[in-house]
Amino acid sequence: MSTIVVQAFITLDGVVQAGGGPDEDRDNGFEYGGWQTWYNAPEVGDLVRGWEDRTEALLLGRRTYEIFAGSWGVWDESAEGLQGELTRRYNRIPKYVASRTLNELSWKNTQLLGPDVPAAVEKLRAEPGGEIRVWGSTQLIRTLAEHDLVDEYRLCVYPLVLGTGKQLFSNGFALTKLSLAETRALPSGVLVNTYRRAGAG
Repeated sequence: MSTIVVQAFITLDGVVQAGGGPDEDRDNGFEYGGWQTWYNAPEVGDLVRGWEDRTEALLLGRRTYEIFAGSWGVWDESAEGLQGELTRRYNRIPKYVASRTLNELSWKNTQLLGPDVPAAVEKLRAEPGGEIRVWGSTQLIRTLAEHDLVDEYRLCVYPLVLGTGKQLFSNGFALTKLSLAETRALPSGVLVNTYRRAGAG
């Protein structure tokens, strides 16, 4: 059985929008793109490297797929450091995309989940394998949570309140009981929390 793991960089007020860059996602006039870069947190890269070593597949919503395909999907695999490592890994592993509008996917090893996303993800989860990683994709995560398909949340919580932006756990999110499996404070002030569904090992 595989494990569905949601990873996110998140503010204290729950915002996950456009942490990586100013033009990553300007929906609703969001002006704080790249807020992660306001913190000197090189240890987050080492953390992500360790997490991504366990990634066997990516599960993405349409918008996140387009961002990833336009970055990891085209960047130089021979680049130094984490960028090259993740570019090589992401190009080689399977990618599964939830979308009602996309018909063709240009990034290699990528396929659409089809009209019944929960059933498709349930099937993927039932297959032998490792961690199926979800980045971004707030609408997809909401759907997965409604069908109890998220096994673990790994959240890098930044000591920042933005007061606006897309939230991971927005109003109407499914009732979810979780257990804190691990917590770690980084020198930058970022708090790394790992939550699993209540009762899970």
